[in-house]
Amino acid sequence: MHALKQSDAHFAKLADSYHEVNRAVHRAETNVEPVSEQAETEMRKQRAALKDEIWGILAKA
Repeated sequence: MHALKQSDAHFAKLADSYHEVNRAVHRAETNVEPVSEQAETEMRKQRAALKDEIWGILAKA
């Protein structure tokens, strides 16, 4: 993954976005930064979509 992040700007952006959203979901789940249930659901959907796109790229590599 490290080499792919170095050579593919799109993949690097996806990975960074995934980690950012994942941290936000974790903060919401642990009530560090509470959000509405709807907002948390949307963040989870966004995280899943990013994860699927990352997996698609990794499966081709």
